[in-house]
Amino acid sequence: MEKQVATFAAGCFWCSEAIFKELKGVESVMPGYAGGTIPNPNYDQVSSGQTGHAEAIQITFDPKVISYKDLLNVFWSTHDPTTMNRQGPDTGTQYRSVIFYHDDGQKRLAENSKKEAQKLFKDPIVTQITPFAQFYPAENYHQDYFAKNPDAPYCQLVINPKLTHFREKFKDLTKW
Repeated sequence: MEKQVATFAAGCFWCSEAIFKELKGVESVMPGYAGGTIPNPNYDQVSSGQTGHAEAIQITFDPKVISYKDLLNVFWSTHDPTTMNRQGPDTGTQYRSVIFYHDDGQKRLAENSKKEAQKLFKDPIVTQITPFAQFYPAENYHQDYFAKNPDAPYCQLVINPKLTHFREKFKDLTKW
């Protein structure tokens, strides 16, 4: 089986990238933009909330090592899928929760996992499950942001606590 691709939006792409990069079987995680109407958007355009794009990550993974279902479990557990257009301090449509499926198999797994995940939340899950159309990589300064800026206030206050929770919950799936 060859490599596969998953595309998720779960709030700030710096957080998602830092988390998914730690998983066994994940070969790359690219922060970028997906789900909008403007071709080749930049960060300022997406941040305006006028492009329809969400901050997203595109994951290349080896399904012999980690399954799409495992990626979905991490997705549901590392952000709040019940808040509309918001994750923590980040607000706007660019921070919405979306699973962009690449084929019917991913769509089916995403829909089933959403039903299972709903049992874990008191409020309704608002995550969209939508067909993948296009992904635009973010600017270079967004790539590996957490690794390059671990002492930045956002990294300390937002990403570090998410990583700690993730590492405790998914220690069997991490590279370390």
